[in-house]
Amino acid sequence: MQEDFHYYATYAAAILAGYTHKESLDIAYSAQFVDLCSKTLLSKIKAPQKAATTQLQLEMMDARTDMVGLQDITRIWASFHFLPKDLYAEKAKRPKGYMRKYRLICGPNGELVKKTVELAKGRTLQHAGIAMHVLADTWAHSYFAGTPSLVINNTNDEFYELITIDGKETERKIKFRHNPGADDDLDKSLYTNSIYQGSEDSIMNLGHGRAGHLPDYSFAKYSYLPAWDDYNAMIKDNPSDYRKAFCQMIRALRFLRGDIEAFETDEYDYELIAPHEERIMQIITKRQLIASADWRAFGEELSGDTVDDFDINRYQDEYMAVENKDDSFLGKFINGAILHKGMVCRQIFESGNMLAGYVGEEKGTADR
Repeated sequence: MQEDFHYYATYAAAILAGYTHKESLDIAYSAQFVDLCSKTLLSKIKAPQKAATTQLQLEMMDARTDMVGLQDITRIWASFHFLPKDLYAEKAKRPKGYMRKYRLICGPNGELVKKTVELAKGRTLQHAGIAMHVLADTWAHSYFAGTPSLVINNTNDEFYELITIDGKETERKIKFRHNPGADDDLDKSLYTNSIYQGSEDSIMNLGHGRAGHLPDYSFAKYSYLPAWDDYNAMIKDNPSDYRKAFCQMIRALRFLRGDIEAFETDEYDYELIAPHEERIMQIITKRQLIASADWRAFGEELSGDTVDDFDINRYQDEYMAVENKDDSFLGKFINGAILHKGMVCRQIFESGNMLAGYVGEEKGTADR
Protein backbone atom coordinates (compact mmCIF):
# COMPACT_ATOMS: atom_id res chain seq x y z
CA MET A 1 0.00 0.00 0.00
CA GLN A 2 1.00 3.61 -0.44
CA GLU A 3 0.59 6.91 1.39
CA ASP A 4 -2.92 7.27 -0.02
CA PHE A 5 -4.23 4.37 2.05
CA HIS A 6 -1.80 4.30 4.98
CA TYR A 7 -2.20 8.01 5.73
CA TYR A 8 -5.37 9.45 4.21
CA ALA A 9 -7.61 6.36 4.23
CA THR A 10 -6.44 5.49 7.73
CA TYR A 11 -7.43 8.98 8.86
CA ALA A 12 -10.92 8.45 7.39
CA ALA A 13 -11.22 5.06 9.07
CA ALA A 14 -10.24 6.57 12.43
CA ILE A 15 -12.85 9.32 12.08
CA LEU A 16 -15.52 6.74 11.26
CA ALA A 17 -14.38 4.71 14.27
CA GLY A 18 -15.07 7.67 16.54
CA TYR A 19 -11.68 9.25 17.10
CA THR A 20 -11.25 13.03 17.14
CA HIS A 21 -9.56 14.90 14.31
CA LYS A 22 -6.29 15.21 16.26
CA GLU A 23 -6.34 11.58 17.36
CA SER A 24 -7.05 10.44 13.81
CA LEU A 25 -4.14 12.49 12.47
CA ASP A 26 -1.80 10.91 15.04
CA ILE A 27 -2.96 7.41 14.11
CA ALA A 28 -2.67 8.11 10.38
CA TYR A 29 0.77 9.71 10.73
CA SER A 30 2.04 6.70 12.62
CA ALA A 31 0.58 4.30 10.07
CA GLN A 32 2.39 6.06 7.24
CA PHE A 33 5.60 6.52 9.23
CA VAL A 34 6.03 2.73 9.26
CA ASP A 35 7.05 3.00 5.60
CA LEU A 36 9.72 5.60 6.44
CA CYS A 37 11.27 4.71 9.79
CA SER A 38 14.60 3.37 8.55
CA LYS A 39 17.89 2.82 10.34
CA THR A 40 19.22 5.81 8.43
CA LEU A 41 16.50 8.06 9.85
CA LEU A 42 16.88 6.63 13.35
CA SER A 43 20.63 7.20 13.22
CA LYS A 44 20.03 10.81 12.19
CA ILE A 45 17.89 11.52 15.26
CA LYS A 46 20.07 9.33 17.53
CA ALA A 47 17.30 6.83 18.22
CA PRO A 48 17.67 3.06 18.69
CA GLN A 49 18.07 1.35 15.34
CA LYS A 50 16.27 -1.75 16.59
CA ALA A 51 13.07 0.28 16.07
CA ALA A 52 13.49 0.29 12.26
CA THR A 53 10.25 -0.57 10.48
CA THR A 54 11.52 -0.37 6.89
CA GLN A 55 14.72 -0.42 4.84
CA LEU A 56 15.71 2.17 2.26
CA GLN A 57 16.82 1.10 -1.22
CA LEU A 58 20.38 2.16 -0.41
CA GLU A 59 20.26 0.14 2.80
CA MET A 60 18.99 -2.87 0.88
CA MET A 61 21.83 -2.57 -1.63
CA ASP A 62 24.30 -2.91 1.24
CA ALA A 63 22.33 -5.57 3.11
CA ARG A 64 24.05 -8.83 3.86
CA THR A 65 22.38 -12.01 2.66
CA ASP A 66 24.12 -14.40 5.02
CA MET A 67 22.00 -15.84 7.83
CA VAL A 68 22.47 -12.83 10.11
CA GLY A 69 21.61 -10.38 7.32
CA LEU A 70 18.58 -12.38 6.21
CA GLN A 71 17.29 -12.49 9.77
CA ASP A 72 17.59 -8.72 10.04
CA ILE A 73 15.65 -8.28 6.78
CA THR A 74 12.98 -10.75 7.85
CA ARG A 75 12.50 -9.14 11.27
CA ILE A 76 11.57 -5.88 9.59
CA TRP A 77 9.58 -6.99 6.57
CA ALA A 78 7.69 -9.93 8.11
CA SER A 79 6.78 -7.85 11.16
CA PHE A 80 5.51 -4.67 9.52
CA HIS A 81 4.69 -5.30 5.86
CA PHE A 82 4.14 -9.02 5.25
CA LEU A 83 2.66 -10.33 8.47
CA PRO A 84 2.53 -14.14 8.23
CA LYS A 85 -0.93 -15.64 8.15
CA ASP A 86 -0.16 -19.16 9.38
CA LEU A 87 3.15 -19.98 11.06
CA TYR A 88 2.14 -23.66 11.21
CA ALA A 89 0.92 -24.12 7.63
CA GLU A 90 1.46 -27.48 5.98
CA LYS A 91 2.39 -28.40 2.43
CA ALA A 92 3.12 -31.98 1.50
CA LYS A 93 6.51 -33.25 0.38
CA ARG A 94 8.45 -30.05 1.02
CA PRO A 95 11.78 -29.78 2.86
CA LYS A 96 12.09 -27.87 6.13
CA GLY A 97 13.98 -24.99 4.51
CA TYR A 98 11.13 -24.44 2.07
CA MET A 99 8.48 -24.70 4.77
CA ARG A 100 10.17 -22.08 6.96
CA LYS A 101 9.70 -19.57 4.15
CA TYR A 102 6.30 -20.89 3.07
CA ARG A 103 5.00 -20.30 6.61
CA LEU A 104 5.93 -16.62 6.35
CA ILE A 105 3.52 -15.99 3.46
CA CYS A 106 1.39 -12.95 4.26
CA GLY A 107 -2.39 -12.99 4.39
CA PRO A 108 -5.35 -11.45 6.22
CA ASN A 109 -7.28 -12.83 9.17
CA GLY A 110 -4.48 -14.89 10.63
CA GLU A 111 -3.78 -15.32 14.33
CA LEU A 112 -0.94 -12.79 14.19
CA VAL A 113 -3.16 -9.94 13.00
CA LYS A 114 -5.43 -10.58 15.97
CA LYS A 115 -2.39 -10.48 18.27
CA THR A 116 -1.21 -7.29 16.54
CA VAL A 117 -4.43 -5.44 17.27
CA GLU A 118 -4.74 -6.82 20.79
CA LEU A 119 -1.17 -5.78 21.59
CA ALA A 120 -2.06 -2.16 20.74
CA LYS A 121 -5.03 -2.15 23.14
CA GLY A 122 -4.54 0.33 25.97
CA ARG A 123 -1.36 1.73 24.42
CA THR A 124 -0.57 4.90 22.50
CA LEU A 125 -2.17 6.26 19.34
CA GLN A 126 1.20 5.70 17.69
CA HIS A 127 0.99 1.99 18.45
CA ALA A 128 -2.56 1.97 17.07
CA GLY A 129 -1.25 3.49 13.85
CA ILE A 130 1.45 0.83 13.57
CA ALA A 131 -1.20 -1.85 13.98
CA MET A 132 -3.33 -0.29 11.25
CA HIS A 133 -0.41 -0.30 8.82
CA VAL A 134 0.30 -3.96 9.53
CA LEU A 135 -3.38 -4.93 9.26
CA ALA A 136 -3.88 -3.09 5.98
CA ASP A 137 -0.80 -4.64 4.41
CA THR A 138 -2.05 -8.16 5.16
CA TRP A 139 -4.66 -7.47 2.48
CA ALA A 140 -2.51 -5.69 -0.10
CA HIS A 141 0.52 -7.96 0.28
CA SER A 142 -1.30 -11.28 0.44
CA TYR A 143 0.55 -14.27 -1.06
CA PHE A 144 4.03 -12.79 -0.71
CA ALA A 145 6.52 -13.28 2.13
CA GLY A 146 8.67 -10.76 3.98
CA THR A 147 11.88 -12.67 3.44
CA PRO A 148 13.97 -13.00 0.26
CA SER A 149 12.91 -16.19 -1.52
CA LEU A 150 12.81 -17.20 -5.17
CA VAL A 151 10.77 -20.34 -4.50
CA ILE A 152 8.09 -18.35 -2.66
CA ASN A 153 7.96 -14.82 -4.12
CA ASN A 154 8.83 -15.39 -7.76
CA THR A 155 6.25 -15.21 -10.53
CA ASN A 156 6.50 -15.69 -14.28
CA ASP A 157 5.57 -13.18 -16.99
CA GLU A 158 1.95 -14.32 -17.34
CA PHE A 159 0.26 -11.31 -15.76
CA TYR A 160 -3.12 -10.10 -17.01
CA GLU A 161 -5.15 -7.14 -15.80
CA LEU A 162 -8.86 -7.76 -15.52
CA ILE A 163 -10.42 -4.49 -16.64
CA THR A 164 -14.12 -3.71 -16.93
CA ILE A 165 -14.93 -1.93 -20.19
CA ASP A 166 -18.54 -1.12 -21.08
CA GLY A 167 -19.72 -3.36 -18.27
CA LYS A 168 -17.70 -6.36 -19.44
CA GLU A 169 -14.57 -7.67 -17.74
CA THR A 170 -11.75 -8.20 -20.22
CA GLU A 171 -8.12 -9.36 -19.94
CA ARG A 172 -5.20 -7.15 -20.90
CA LYS A 173 -1.63 -8.43 -20.90
CA ILE A 174 0.64 -6.71 -18.40
CA LYS A 175 4.12 -5.74 -19.52
CA PHE A 176 6.96 -5.24 -17.05
CA ARG A 177 10.13 -3.16 -17.24
CA HIS A 178 12.96 -2.64 -14.78
CA ASN A 179 13.22 1.13 -14.51
CA PRO A 180 12.50 2.22 -10.93
CA GLY A 181 12.68 5.87 -11.97
CA ALA A 182 9.79 5.63 -14.44
CA ASP A 183 6.14 5.93 -13.47
CA ASP A 184 3.89 3.01 -14.24
CA ASP A 185 1.84 3.59 -17.39
CA LEU A 186 -1.70 2.61 -16.49
CA ASP A 187 -3.10 3.18 -19.98
CA LYS A 188 -0.68 0.66 -21.45
CA SER A 189 -0.60 -1.70 -18.44
CA LEU A 190 3.16 -1.11 -18.31
CA TYR A 191 4.60 -1.60 -14.83
CA THR A 192 8.01 -1.73 -13.16
CA ASN A 193 9.08 -4.82 -11.23
CA SER A 194 12.30 -6.23 -9.81
CA ILE A 195 14.86 -7.88 -12.05
CA TYR A 196 14.78 -11.68 -12.09
CA GLN A 197 17.57 -13.18 -10.02
CA GLY A 198 18.08 -16.93 -9.86
CA SER A 199 19.61 -16.75 -6.39
CA GLU A 200 17.14 -17.96 -3.75
CA ASP A 201 18.10 -15.26 -1.27
CA SER A 202 18.52 -12.30 -3.62
CA ILE A 203 17.03 -9.03 -2.37
CA MET A 204 15.19 -8.89 -5.71
CA ASN A 205 13.11 -11.81 -4.42
CA LEU A 206 11.84 -9.99 -1.32
CA GLY A 207 8.12 -9.43 -0.91
CA HIS A 208 6.11 -8.44 -3.98
CA GLY A 209 9.02 -7.04 -5.99
CA ARG A 210 8.41 -9.48 -8.82
CA ALA A 211 4.83 -8.15 -9.10
CA GLY A 212 5.93 -4.52 -8.97
CA HIS A 213 3.44 -2.06 -7.50
CA LEU A 214 0.36 -4.01 -8.56
CA PRO A 215 -0.40 -5.06 -4.95
CA ASP A 216 -0.24 -1.38 -3.91
CA TYR A 217 -2.90 -0.14 -6.35
CA SER A 218 -6.42 -0.40 -4.94
CA PHE A 219 -7.97 -0.47 -8.43
CA ALA A 220 -5.92 -3.42 -9.67
CA LYS A 221 -7.51 -6.77 -10.38
CA TYR A 222 -5.16 -9.18 -12.06
CA SER A 223 -4.27 -12.81 -12.62
CA TYR A 224 -0.76 -14.19 -12.22
CA LEU A 225 1.16 -17.38 -11.46
CA PRO A 226 2.93 -17.41 -8.07
CA ALA A 227 5.91 -19.66 -7.41
CA TRP A 228 4.69 -20.76 -3.97
CA ASP A 229 1.55 -22.26 -5.56
CA ASP A 230 3.56 -24.11 -8.20
CA TYR A 231 2.73 -21.45 -10.81
CA ASN A 232 -0.97 -22.15 -10.84
CA ALA A 233 -3.14 -19.23 -11.95
CA MET A 234 -4.45 -16.97 -9.19
CA ILE A 235 -6.67 -13.88 -9.29
CA LYS A 236 -5.92 -10.97 -6.94
CA ASP A 237 -8.94 -8.71 -6.49
CA ASN A 238 -7.59 -5.54 -4.90
CA PRO A 239 -10.86 -3.55 -4.91
CA SER A 240 -12.56 -6.22 -2.83
CA ASP A 241 -9.54 -6.62 -0.55
CA TYR A 242 -9.04 -2.89 0.01
CA ARG A 243 -12.71 -2.49 0.92
CA LYS A 244 -12.33 -5.24 3.50
CA ALA A 245 -9.10 -3.70 4.77
CA PHE A 246 -10.83 -0.34 5.27
CA CYS A 247 -13.78 -1.90 7.10
CA GLN A 248 -11.52 -4.10 9.22
CA MET A 249 -9.45 -1.06 10.23
CA ILE A 250 -12.61 0.63 11.46
CA ARG A 251 -13.49 -2.50 13.42
CA ALA A 252 -10.02 -2.71 14.94
CA LEU A 253 -9.99 0.97 15.87
CA ARG A 254 -13.38 0.70 17.54
CA PHE A 255 -11.95 -2.15 19.61
CA LEU A 256 -8.93 -0.04 20.55
CA ARG A 257 -11.26 2.80 21.61
CA GLY A 258 -13.22 0.41 23.80
CA ASP A 259 -16.44 0.56 21.78
CA ILE A 260 -16.48 -3.20 21.23
CA GLU A 261 -15.25 -5.87 23.62
CA ALA A 262 -13.18 -8.03 21.30
CA PHE A 263 -11.44 -7.91 17.96
CA GLU A 264 -12.17 -11.01 15.96
CA THR A 265 -10.80 -11.84 12.53
CA ASP A 266 -13.06 -11.86 9.48
CA GLU A 267 -15.39 -9.22 10.94
CA TYR A 268 -15.93 -5.90 9.17
CA ASP A 269 -17.86 -2.73 9.92
CA TYR A 270 -19.84 -2.67 6.69
CA GLU A 271 -22.76 -0.86 8.34
CA LEU A 272 -20.63 2.13 9.27
CA ILE A 273 -19.50 2.66 5.68
CA ALA A 274 -22.95 2.06 4.17
CA PRO A 275 -23.78 5.79 3.81
CA HIS A 276 -20.42 6.29 2.06
CA GLU A 277 -20.16 2.99 0.17
CA GLU A 278 -20.47 4.45 -3.32
CA ARG A 279 -17.92 7.18 -2.61
CA ILE A 280 -15.43 4.77 -1.09
CA MET A 281 -15.67 2.34 -3.99
CA GLN A 282 -15.28 5.17 -6.49
CA ILE A 283 -11.97 6.02 -4.83
CA ILE A 284 -10.82 2.42 -4.56
CA THR A 285 -11.63 1.51 -8.17
CA LYS A 286 -10.39 4.72 -9.85
CA ARG A 287 -7.38 4.01 -12.04
CA GLN A 288 -4.70 6.39 -10.80
CA LEU A 289 -1.12 6.09 -9.58
CA ILE A 290 -2.00 7.39 -6.13
CA ALA A 291 -5.38 8.21 -4.58
CA SER A 292 -4.22 10.64 -1.88
CA ALA A 293 -6.27 13.61 -3.07
CA ASP A 294 -9.50 11.60 -3.18
CA TRP A 295 -9.02 9.95 0.22
CA ARG A 296 -8.01 13.29 1.71
CA ALA A 297 -11.13 15.03 0.41
CA PHE A 298 -13.29 12.22 1.77
CA GLY A 299 -11.64 12.37 5.19
CA GLU A 300 -12.03 16.14 5.38
CA GLU A 301 -15.71 15.86 4.52
CA LEU A 302 -16.17 13.34 7.34
CA SER A 303 -14.42 15.43 9.98
CA GLY A 304 -14.94 18.99 8.75
CA ASP A 305 -11.25 19.64 9.44
CA THR A 306 -8.13 20.00 7.31
CA VAL A 307 -5.88 16.99 6.93
CA ASP A 308 -2.28 18.18 7.00
CA ASP A 309 0.19 16.99 4.40
CA PHE A 310 2.38 14.18 5.65
CA ASP A 311 5.79 15.57 6.64
CA ILE A 312 8.50 13.06 7.52
CA ASN A 313 10.40 15.74 9.44
CA ARG A 314 7.49 16.93 11.57
CA TYR A 315 8.44 15.33 14.89
CA GLN A 316 12.18 14.86 14.54
CA ASP A 317 13.27 18.11 16.20
CA GLU A 318 10.96 17.44 19.13
CA TYR A 319 12.48 13.99 19.63
CA MET A 320 16.05 15.27 19.56
CA ALA A 321 15.28 18.19 21.91
CA VAL A 322 13.13 16.58 24.58
CA GLU A 323 14.83 15.13 27.63
CA ASN A 324 12.42 12.24 28.15
CA LYS A 325 12.26 10.61 24.73
CA ASP A 326 9.36 8.37 25.75
CA ASP A 327 7.11 11.43 26.07
CA SER A 328 7.72 12.58 22.48
CA PHE A 329 5.65 11.59 19.47
CA LEU A 330 8.45 9.59 17.89
CA GLY A 331 9.43 8.13 21.24
CA LYS A 332 5.97 6.64 21.54
CA PHE A 333 6.19 5.36 17.96
CA ILE A 334 9.60 3.81 18.60
CA ASN A 335 8.42 2.01 21.72
CA GLY A 336 5.39 0.69 19.85
CA ALA A 337 7.53 -0.50 16.95
CA ILE A 338 9.96 -2.34 19.23
CA LEU A 339 7.11 -3.98 21.13
CA HIS A 340 5.33 -5.06 17.97
CA LYS A 341 8.46 -6.37 16.28
CA GLY A 342 9.32 -8.34 19.40
CA MET A 343 5.88 -9.94 19.53
CA VAL A 344 5.88 -11.01 15.88
CA CYS A 345 9.44 -12.30 15.85
CA ARG A 346 8.90 -14.15 19.11
CA GLN A 347 5.91 -15.91 17.56
CA ILE A 348 8.04 -16.85 14.54
CA PHE A 349 10.82 -18.16 16.78
CA GLU A 350 8.45 -20.10 19.03
CA SER A 351 6.96 -21.79 15.95
CA GLY A 352 10.39 -23.36 15.41
CA ASN A 353 11.34 -21.01 12.59
CA MET A 354 14.77 -19.36 12.86
CA LEU A 355 14.34 -16.94 9.92
CA ALA A 356 13.76 -14.06 12.33
CA GLY A 357 16.58 -15.17 14.62
CA TYR A 358 16.62 -15.98 18.30
CA VAL A 359 14.20 -13.84 20.28
CA GLY A 360 14.29 -13.41 24.04
CA GLU A 361 11.96 -11.57 26.38
CA GLU A 362 14.09 -8.49 27.00
CA LYS A 363 12.05 -5.30 26.48
CA GLY A 364 9.88 -7.01 23.90
CA THR A 365 12.46 -6.48 21.21
CA ALA A 366 13.43 -8.84 18.44
CA ASP A 367 16.99 -7.59 18.25
CA ARG A 368 19.64 -9.67 19.92
